[in-house]
Amino acid sequence: MAATATRQAPHRSVARFANISRSELCKLRSVRSTYWALLAAVAFNVVTAALLGIFLPRALSTHQRTIIDSTRVSLGGMHLSQVAIGLLGVLVITSEYSTGMIRATLAAVPQRRLVLAAKTLVFAAVAVIIGVAASFAAYLIFQAFLPAGDAMRTSLADPGVLRAVTGAGLYLAVLGLLGLGLGAIIRSSAGAVAALFGGLFVPSILISLLPQSWQNAGGPYLPMNAGETIFTVNHQAHTLQPWTGFGVFCLYAAAALVTGFVLINHRDA
Repeated sequence: MAATATRQAPHRSVARFANISRSELCKLRSVRSTYWALLAAVAFNVVTAALLGIFLPRALSTHQRTIIDSTRVSLGGMHLSQVAIGLLGVLVITSEYSTGMIRATLAAVPQRRLVLAAKTLVFAAVAVIIGVAASFAAYLIFQAFLPAGDAMRTSLADPGVLRAVTGAGLYLAVLGLLGLGLGAIIRSSAGAVAALFGGLFVPSILISLLPQSWQNAGGPYLPMNAGETIFTVNHQAHTLQPWTGFGVFCLYAAAALVTGFVLINHRDA
């Protein structure tokens, strides 16, 4: 009997986590802001890519079109898409605190870390799917609008292109997870959003005011500078290699999430 109970315990745990994950997916789908944020993330990427494909070739010389990182240019909408995904990552957790729904959630599932794990898994899956799809759509639309035979035309088979386009979607997902982690720590939508985008943009601005040697030493390890290497094909001086930079960016998100997992058991809902 003891052996049977031991075998059934992992099965019950997996089934319970699956049920909690379905509940979190249902909550994510039932909030109108989810659809607006995901739609904005896709639209920013696609519309920006189309506009760049139409107007950029006319604005650049032949030499500029030859040397430009056209793959990264096609993903120019990322600067706006990351705002939408980051905001959604924050709201996944903070909206429950602002409405008080978190109390009902934790009353139904007292294992707080299990709830946060389910939220993280569900959001990560959605963000990866939407992020990668938006990035591929942007790249393909940019290529479609370029004039035939233009020097900026590339193929997914070209070195680094597939990695950059896929990596752009992964970057959006990890940025959203960073927002979710900060939301779990701060528990305020405004505070977490300020911390997220302040942490992304402000250090990059401040380091540009420092001596060049300091910029070269510390700049590559800043969150945004490290993360953006994954969707860059032409490697730039004093930057990390793509997967190394993306790994550093993932560490920032992991640190925020781990802190959130630690704190959630030590504070009142």
